[in-house]
Formats: sequence, structure tokens, C-alpha cells
Amino acid sequence: MKTKTLILLAILTIAMAFKNNALNNHFLEAGRFNIEKDLLLVQFDCKTDVDDIQTAAALVTLLSNPNFSRINYHAVAGTYGIQEGLYVLPNPLFHLAFGDNWTDAHENTETAVEKVKMIIKTTLANQGDIWIAEAGQSDFTARLIKAIQSDLPDITISQRIHVVQHSDWNEDVTSPESLKFVKKYADYYKIPDGNGVGNGTPGFRSPDFTHKQLKNKISNTKLTAIWQLAIDISKEYNGKDGRYNNEAIAAGGLDFSDLAEVCWILGIEDIKDTEHFFRLYGN
Repeated sequence: MKTKTLILLAILTIAMAFKNNALNNHFLEAGRFNIEKDLLLVQFDCKTDVDDIQTAAALVTLLSNPNFSRINYHAVAGTYGIQEGLYVLPNPLFHLAFGDNWTDAHENTETAVEKVKMIIKTTLANQGDIWIAEAGQSDFTARLIKAIQSDLPDITISQRIHVVQHSDWNEDVTSPESLKFVKKYADYYKIPDGNGVGNGTPGFRSPDFTHKQLKNKISNTKLTAIWQLAIDISKEYNGKDGRYNNEAIAAGGLDFSDLAEVCWILGIEDIKDTEHFFRLYGN
């Protein structure tokens, strides 16, 4: 009897492994992102809304999940367009969240373009595609594409570089020339806004999802520290010195709406809202 039980447990373990692998393949090879070859490039404007700060924390939360922990990704801060207002300095959070795997375009745009260009070229050389989640505007993307075109004139950009945008406002405060250029040369996707629920992408702007609820959803100590720092920075800069006042965050809630683009890229856009996200990926 004991032998039969062990055999049954072994069969169940193998079945679960196949199921998890199938889910993983469904998420990451559903005609979009290929975990074996592609690069996920997440670009944050950080000007002037603090939602980017919380999106960075949510991104690390997602990438900490076993389904997505093997993803080749890079984060870029300071990829803003022509909007007015002050910058929200994300450096302490980005160092904690991403280590050395991020680039500061606010400090020096030209240097940032060169650094990110080399990361992109490595992926392209390995037959991978580039997926850009625009947690902001597309001016930096335009500069990247021009740099790639100059170095690799034989690359068909529209087949290899995919740009995903969710916000009308982000498009409005991208310089018209840059937006037109990116739409012309890249594989450009405009998806439903991540601030709303039930529109085809997750809705991650949640004034009623409190910090206490968040603490109950996160068990990883590093993620807890990252979220606490993100909340502290959000509180410090939200609406300060003329910056945008994010009402959801001012109410004590969360806003990581830009993560909707990453979810779409990875094929998990059926997540409903913030509570659903943490139920799936908080632990």
C-alpha cells in the first residue's frame, strides 16, 4: 500500500510539473514574449506622477514569481517627453529593486541611449525580439530606434522591436515627431488604459486597496522592503511642488497602472485588478 501511495504521489508531482510548464509556455509564448530569447525593456518617465514608483515595485513582484523569474529584462528611469513638472527621483528604489539592472536616462540621456542600445543589440544578435513597455512617453524609444538603425541598417525594426503604450496622456506629451517616428518604424501597440477595470487589460489604480491590505499579501521580506520604500517615496513626492497629485495614492491606495503593458506583453492581461494581482503573485 505504501508503495502504491508513493507511486501516486510521484505521478501527481510529474503531472503538476507538466501543468506548470504548460502554463509558463502559454504565458510567455502566446505569440508575444519568448522567454528563451526576448528582452523586456520597461521604461519609466517618473515625471511627474508617482505611479511609476509603485509600478517599479509591482514589476519586481511579478518577476519574482517562478513563472517569470527567468525573464531577461532591463529598466530605464527618466524616459520622459515634453511634459512640464518636476522629476520624481527613483534612484534609491531602483537600486533596491533592480540592483545594477537599470539605466538612468535622467542623469545623462546620451549615455543611457548608448548603454541600452548595447543591451538591445546583444538580444537582436541572439535572434531575440525587444518588447518595450512605455511606462511613460516614447521620446527615449525614438532615440533608441535611431541608434539601432544607424548601427544595424539591415535589421527590420518593425519586426524586431515592439512598443506597447496604454495611456492617451503619455502619447499626448510625447513630442509629435518622436511619436510619429516610433509608430512608423516600430511594431507599435496601443492597448486599453491600465487605470480602468474591465476594459481588456488589468486595472491597477486602486484608491481602496490600502497599505495594510498590501502587507497581508506580501510574504517575501525583500519585496516588503521594496514596497515600503515605494510607498514612502510616493507619499513624499505626490503633489509636491506642483507635481501631479495622484488621488488614488493620496487616499492611501495604490497605483501601478503602467504594469498593464507588461501584463499584456507576457500574455496575462486577464488579471482583473490590484487584489487579483496580489492574490496571484504576492506570495
